[in-house]
Amino acid sequence: MTGIGGFFFRASDPAALSSWYERVLGVTEPPASYQVRSWEQAAGPTVFAAFPSDSSHFRRPEQQWAINFRVHDLDAMVAQLGGHGIDVTVDPETYPNGRFADLADPEGNPIQLWEPAGADAV
Repeated sequence: MTGIGGFFFRASDPAALSSWYERVLGVTEPPASYQVRSWEQAAGPTVFAAFPSDSSHFRRPEQQWAINFRVHDLDAMVAQLGGHGIDVTVDPETYPNGRFADLADPEGNPIQLWEPAGADAV
């Protein structure tokens, strides 16, 4: 295996949510043909982890997934999201692996932003 090839989830309004991820976070919508490349992420660390069913990490008990995006500059990304009127909570603590912030997409799905530290920096 060489990495994750896709992340798929259900949405009440898939077109609107895909558009939001592209407009706000730069994750381009799936291409309409095989001649167009999909969104590509920068190489870097990816955590693939199962959590206990009662974990508070997912905000809501019925939430089954959460996504974490690596960012180069957390403060700049938070400012960019603020410009879109999006509420972002920055964790005041700096951890050995970097800094974090939390937000939600328009359907309430949790998103975490991670600015890696040191050797993990992208």
